[in-house]
Formats: sequence, C-alpha cells, structure tokens
Amino acid sequence: MFCDYAKIYVKGGDGGNGAVAFRREKYVPLGGPAGGDGGRGGSVVFVGDKSLTTLADFKYRRHYKAERGANGMAKGMHGAYGEDMLISVPAGTVIRDADGKLLADITADGQRLVAAKGGRGGRGNIRFASGRDKAPAYAENGEPGEELWLILELKLIADVGLIGLPNAGKSTLLSRVTAATPKIAAYPFTTLEPNLGMVRLDDESSFVIADLPGLIEGAASGIGLGHRFLRHAERNRVLVHVLDMSEFAARAAAESFELINEELSLYRENFLQRPMLVAANKMDMPGAEDNLAEFSRRYADKYRIFPVSALSGDGLPQLLWALKEQLEAAPMIEPALDGGEQTRHTLVRAGQPFDIERDEDGVWQVSGARVEKLVAMTDLDNEDAVLRMQRIFVKMGLEEALIEAGVEPGDTVSICGREFEYSE
Repeated sequence: MFCDYAKIYVKGGDGGNGAVAFRREKYVPLGGPAGGDGGRGGSVVFVGDKSLTTLADFKYRRHYKAERGANGMAKGMHGAYGEDMLISVPAGTVIRDADGKLLADITADGQRLVAAKGGRGGRGNIRFASGRDKAPAYAENGEPGEELWLILELKLIADVGLIGLPNAGKSTLLSRVTAATPKIAAYPFTTLEPNLGMVRLDDESSFVIADLPGLIEGAASGIGLGHRFLRHAERNRVLVHVLDMSEFAARAAAESFELINEELSLYRENFLQRPMLVAANKMDMPGAEDNLAEFSRRYADKYRIFPVSALSGDGLPQLLWALKEQLEAAPMIEPALDGGEQTRHTLVRAGQPFDIERDEDGVWQVSGARVEKLVAMTDLDNEDAVLRMQRIFVKMGLEEALIEAGVEPGDTVSICGREFEYSE
C-alpha cells in the first residue's frame, strides 16, 4: 500500500535518576557520598533508506519512544545510556513539526535527523558534596526527553515525471517502458497513487520514471488530489507532458496543455523552467494526426514534441533517448536542507525565564522551560532536594516575581502540574 503522508508522535528517552548512596567500607572513616549519575536517555533518529518507497508503516504505529537511561547506582557507578530509536524513512521524506516548520529533507541513503533528543541523566549525590554540605542526601531525577508531533511527507525521487490530465495514457506509457505494473483499464479512470519504474536503455544508461496522479483544474488550490500530486513532481528533473491527441479526448490538446502548465506555475513559480518534453499520445486513434498538426503549429518552436502510441509502443524509443539527453544536461534538484546528520536546535533567548498568571480558580500558574525542567528533575519526596529547588527559585527571581504579582501566604502555586502552597 502506498502512503505519502503521516503524522506521528516521538519522544526521546528520559534520563536515568541520580542515586543517593554513601561509602560504607569498614576502614574508610567519613566515607562520604557515593551515588552515581543516571544515564542519558536515547534519542529518536530518522534515517534515510533508499529501499523504502512508502510511509505505510506509520499508519499502523504512530507513537515512538526511545529507551530511557538507567538509574545511577552506589559506589559512584553511573547508569547506562538508553538506546537510540532509529526510524527508517524513504529517501525523499520531508519532516516538519506540528507548526509546519521544516526540520529536515531526507534525500540520501543513510542521512540522519535527530528529531527528539534524550534527556540527560540526573546527577547523583556525589556531585553535590561541598565544604558546607559534605554528605548531601539528595540527587536529581533524570531530565525528561524531548517530545513533539511530526508531519512526514514523501516526495518521490524520480528523474522523470509523467504529467497530464486523467486518461492521457501515462500509466500505459509507464508499463511499456519499464517493468512497473500500474492499473490500466479500458474505461476512464485516474491513477490515485504514484508508480515508479526503471528505464534501461542499454548497459550504461538508465533512469527512474514516475507516473504521477492525474491533475485536474484547481489542483494548485488543493482541489482533487491537489498538493498530493504536485509535491511528487517537485523532485523530477525533467517533465514529460502526456497529451491525448485522439478525437475522443475530453479537451483539445492545447487546452489541456495550458491548463496543466498553469497549475504547475501556480504551485511553484519555477516549475516551468524545468526541461519539458511533450508526448503526443494515442497517435493510433482517429483524428490524432490532425490534432497533432494543430498543436505543433502552436508549440513546436518552444517544446520538443514526440508522436507516440503507448499502446503499440510506436515512437517510444525516440522519446526515451531524448529524455536521456535532457537528463545529462538537467541540474540536480537541491534538497531544502543540506545532507548529512541534522539536529534540531532550540534557541533560548535571554529574558524572563518564566511566566506567571492566575487562573479562574485562584491558582498561580507558573510556566517556563527552565522552572518546569527544575521541578521535573527534583525528587519532591526528598526534603533536602525540595529545599535546594526553593533556593534556586529565589536566585532566579521567581519568589520576588510572585510577590509582585500579588501572591499571599497559603495560595496555591502550580508548576508543571505540581501544586505547592506558598509560604514566606
């Protein structure tokens, strides 16, 4: 089953918790703390795989979570790192966040994107020993891993794309020049999903050709298959416009040609700058010669026109060798982002590290990445750990900001879903 769109949820593994432990060797007086750090959580990593051609796997599984790090242990032993979760996607997959921001364009085999980083491991109590506190009885919890919803879109990577109105004969042409077996019938219908095939001219000459779903008027505005079709055409270096030249065609060849070109230019201004050949198809049908002569009078000076019959195979060798020549001169389509391994980066700007507002129930809601992470990494059942968290809140100015906002002793303050009672 072909699938070119998916929305999935990914989460990096949480970091392991730091350990609270002390040295207890018989002949080591005042042994001190010995709790190790937790291990870093695994990350969710997308990897390009040229053997894949569909996103169908993501229709059956939508949630992906990497392994969390192991907890720290006694004797200063650190927890193991969590395993990264590697997710294979077809070459040609575009990955965006839920807001539509482009994160990566996976175009090469083995290209990687670190989409959700694992959280760092919490520090054990050995890390908090100081001259004032030689035996700290608290440690950090592991940092939560990044989590987000992602949108995956597949744009087929093919050298040549067959475009045209429904029933122009694109699928028949593909089946004649490659080993692909698209659906072909004696009644009018349109292809609903792209088909790929390999054209082999000789031992040294080959290229990939795609039969793309039929276009209709208004596709650039999302009508019909709309953008589902057009995004597949973005990767093609050369376009072949397949036209029905028979007298039974629903539209005149020139009208069909102009309609498709207009939809392409509305979707991307530079689409029509790509090399385009015209396959004047169904030349074995009545009226084809007259329609071809009329079309050639209008467009022969701008486009190379090849009379063909996809049904009988007449004229196809000349078309294929012309495509080979065009591909040798056509530039490669540049991906949206460079290849190699990519990592999402979050820019943290200086300024207020938190926001405070009071809800309808009178609860003070405090939000902000820094304070939320601090609460998540604090063992709230450990009194010493809570005192440390409160000292950090004072240093970052949270308590002062709450007082300025009007908080009173006994009010409830909520941070990251955890509620605290404010006291001076």
